[in-house]
Amino acid sequence: MTGTLYLCATPIGNLEDITFRVLRTLKEADLIAAEDTRNSIKLLNHFEIKTPMTSYHEFNKIEKAYQLVAKLKEGKNIALITDAGTPGISDPGEDIVRICYEEGVPVTSLPGAAACITALTMSGRPTRRFAFEAFLPRDKKERADVIEELKNETRTIIIYEAPHHLVKTVTELYNAIGDRELTVCRELTKKHEEKMQTTFLELLEYSKEHEPRGEYVLIICGKNRDDIKKEQQENWETMPLSEHMKHYESQGIDRKEAMKRVAKDRGVSKRDIYRQLLDE
Repeated sequence: MTGTLYLCATPIGNLEDITFRVLRTLKEADLIAAEDTRNSIKLLNHFEIKTPMTSYHEFNKIEKAYQLVAKLKEGKNIALITDAGTPGISDPGEDIVRICYEEGVPVTSLPGAAACITALTMSGRPTRRFAFEAFLPRDKKERADVIEELKNETRTIIIYEAPHHLVKTVTELYNAIGDRELTVCRELTKKHEEKMQTTFLELLEYSKEHEPRGEYVLIICGKNRDDIKKEQQENWETMPLSEHMKHYESQGIDRKEAMKRVAKDRGVSKRDIYRQLLDE
């Protein structure tokens, strides 16, 4: 009988934020796969868990995943844990989960702490729709592409950042998408947890006198839809009316419908467009 891969959420700071179900699973599993065994042994010792551990991290994630899947196929139950939080969120857990599905191995997730959700819910920013970006890519081209995509993102944006990269990242975001309101969260669930509602510019000024420390979660307000519409309208208004009409007519749209669309783009009535065309 095939074993099961259990994705076990562990505390992101406060050790009390672990569920009874996760503790039981960690004790009953045949093996624990940990992102950093040196870090995880502290958690296991605290809760007197004696289950054997093996490493599963970014640098062995594919080869080791197949080794673990082989054990699962032998009937072993394996608990996967990350350094902190929920496996599969911004860590190699997603790769072994994908391989388990490909190999027909059962996977289940045991809910618990996740820094992104913890920060979002306490941020005071809109929570109904959000875009989770985790750590921005280090590759320059990919990073630039992702930031470019964020320019017109209307959802709340969640970004992780290390203290030594915070100023650089915030500067890049400011230069690319303009000043935005955001909530900065650090040391989540720990004794010195901090939350600060601010803007990119204010945060950069604050960082000049307060050296960034601890892991950060940035909860950034998305772009206002009205601002996007206004920018689009201003872009259309810079285009000569005849070219704007040609833009639609070249797509096989009849003149009457083209005038209607041009009027909508420019925020005026169809009659105004008709009159302007007569005057040209």
